[in-house]
Amino acid sequence: MILHVDMDAFFVGVELLTRPELVGRQVVVAGSGSRSVVLSASYEARALGVHSAMPVARARRLAPRAVYIEPSHSSYSAYSRQIMAVLHEVTDLVEQVSVDEAFLDVTGAQRRLGSPVRIARGIRTRILQRTGLVASIGVASNKFIAKMASTGSKPDGLWVVPEVRIGQFLDPLPVGRLWGVGEKTAANLQEAGLHTVGQLREMSLEYLQRRLGRASGAHLWELARGIDERPVQPRRVEKSMGGEHTFAADTDDVVEIKAALLQLSHDVARRLRASGRTAAAVSLKLRDQDFRTLTRTRTLERAAGTGREINTAAVRLFDELGPLAGRVRLVGVRAERLEEDAAGRQLSLWEEADGDRLRAEAEWGGAESAMDRIRERFGPAGLRPARLVSGGFARRYRPEAGAGAQDGAGARPDPRGPGENPREKG
Repeated sequence: MILHVDMDAFFVGVELLTRPELVGRQVVVAGSGSRSVVLSASYEARALGVHSAMPVARARRLAPRAVYIEPSHSSYSAYSRQIMAVLHEVTDLVEQVSVDEAFLDVTGAQRRLGSPVRIARGIRTRILQRTGLVASIGVASNKFIAKMASTGSKPDGLWVVPEVRIGQFLDPLPVGRLWGVGEKTAANLQEAGLHTVGQLREMSLEYLQRRLGRASGAHLWELARGIDERPVQPRRVEKSMGGEHTFAADTDDVVEIKAALLQLSHDVARRLRASGRTAAAVSLKLRDQDFRTLTRTRTLERAAGTGREINTAAVRLFDELGPLAGRVRLVGVRAERLEEDAAGRQLSLWEEADGDRLRAEAEWGGAESAMDRIRERFGPAGLRPARLVSGGFARRYRPEAGAGAQDGAGARPDPRGPGENPREKG
């Protein structure tokens, strides 16, 4: 059996631990910049339509009386570690999918800890006792249904979906709730008169593949039947790491743009070092004033792990674009094709011929590792590239959260399915 553990309004919950006077009020966690997005919203704010990834300007129009709090990422990471420690006490089969959610395969833990429902109740209790935070949990025979159940149980809920009730659980749901169904696919299905999962389940595999394409059709045919054979993977290997920065105002200032690329490159490199990996490719992302997005990727001669190497590749990609055709709204840098750091390995014959450069890069990598330790002790402003300090960009820099850094998926869903207790179903 699979459990999906998902914290309720995680970032807001952490903030309320130190500001209990805000409990029950409209609270939004977001950056202070005019172009920042909502990272988390209390359920009181969600009731007004505020949700994760919404521009702050729109959130303020919907919830003008809400309390807006800047994120404290170090606190969120600390609480995340405590939560994951609780889960690892149950089983080693834990797949962390974001800072505030994870899948557990408790099949082998039942003899020791009891039924999946008992295990889920114990997890909720221990997380609350140790952190003061609330978790919702879905229990099912596979990851897809467990995830849907945890979403439907929020807030502060536990929902068990037995295998024999999967059809009853899924059929009333709108097709847009299925994984992989975006606005275009949902509109396509609705044009065909398919509004609910139950209606979708009545369609043949051949029909869905003709309408949606071979892969998408097969994917939705399986999900409509509650089929998901993916195992819980204890170590979720990231294929890439990246970051983005939205400028306070659209800009065509190349110096400002390259300063953002430099800061993003060092942020990405720091995360690479923390994970013990390097990147075999670097990609650049630009979004212009009309929201058109352009991406370019460069394969590196040798896997990179320093901010200098990543920035060199990113700047080359930028320069190769030629003169800017308009103003830039957003830039992003991403390290791709990640691999285990091969530091200390024997150099190949070709690399030995370029030994001086490699030794210089190794020395620079040591310097950046020292910067990491200084920043860890004195905070993010403890040490940074001189170009960022002299230009004042560091004071304006607001890195945007990557995947998994927003908690909550939007307004509270309308749970459907069996069960009389609104907080515990099954």
